[in-house]
Amino acid sequence: MGKATVIPFGPQHPVLPEPLHLDLVVQDETVVDVLPQIGFVHRGLEKLVETRDYNQFIYIAERICGICATGHSIGYAETVESLMGVEIPKRAEYLRIIWHELSRVHSHLLWLGLAADAFGFESMFMHCWRLRERVLDLFEKTTGGRVILSVVKVGGVVRDIDATQMAEIIAVLDGLKDDYTKIMNTLLTDASVKNRTVGVGHISTEDARSLSMVGPFARASNLPYDVRSFGKGAYGDLADFQPIVATEGDCYARVKVRCLEVLQSIEIIKELAAKIPAGDIEVAVKGAPADGAQASNVLEQPRGECYYYARGNGSKNLERMRIRTPTSQNLAGMTVALKGCDLADVNMIILTIDPCISCTER
Repeated sequence: MGKATVIPFGPQHPVLPEPLHLDLVVQDETVVDVLPQIGFVHRGLEKLVETRDYNQFIYIAERICGICATGHSIGYAETVESLMGVEIPKRAEYLRIIWHELSRVHSHLLWLGLAADAFGFESMFMHCWRLRERVLDLFEKTTGGRVILSVVKVGGVVRDIDATQMAEIIAVLDGLKDDYTKIMNTLLTDASVKNRTVGVGHISTEDARSLSMVGPFARASNLPYDVRSFGKGAYGDLADFQPIVATEGDCYARVKVRCLEVLQSIEIIKELAAKIPAGDIEVAVKGAPADGAQASNVLEQPRGECYYYARGNGSKNLERMRIRTPTSQNLAGMTVALKGCDLADVNMIILTIDPCISCTER
């Protein structure tokens, strides 16, 4: 073996949509160790709970990450509602999950386009982002926003989806499903894609469990952990929800799991749209969280489990708001996946983990 060399990867790199910095310890062309450097972009969002009341902070929470914005607003709102003993209407629960699953579709399509671009599959990148535009158009018609929706509030949601809009959502998703299935089958059967991903960046089920990995990253290693299976809120009314898992634990498995989750989310939206009850979409929330009151909550973001914690102090400004994001949880797994790989495979491994650095550096 040759002499070990440290190669900096990032924070600016053509394959990275966000500033992730890794020090790669390389011998010849093999990565023998990985040292992640976190904190390149520190934004201090959690500190703002001290100067923004609990209603104002929801708009900050959904800006933790643009792609996961709806999930963060739901996760934060549910935590504060638990803190204050607020129970929202059933229709509001359904509307939240419909928007959240649409966000999962748009997140996975965005990621799939970036992954295809890393393969050099430019036409696939264009097709994935073209399909994603259909989801953003649905957001715009139902909320007024395309990425940051600002539709969730403490106590419910601020907008309803009427029957005509709901029918349009289903029609768009049916068309998207047909087009997407063709793209997905092309990607998963392409010889060059398999050559770049099969057997690359392998993580065993035991390692995934011991490293507390979450999301598609963990489920691709046959770890069937998905917060949605807890049956909280509208998810409890689904006829049969089973997390999508793969057994291979490599880059190809991670691509496959996310591809199939797009189809799963479409079916969840269609089922909830058929079952959504009539009624109010919000309840009045008055007062402030009690001094010393605490609450926590978990939510399945597109990248995995996100944990929320809040503590009140008797005023409308929370004492503490803490969020542990999926990428923060998956960094240890990412370093393990990179160890022993070829230097040329680093880009591919990182992309299949789908790290969200803006989420991590709150």
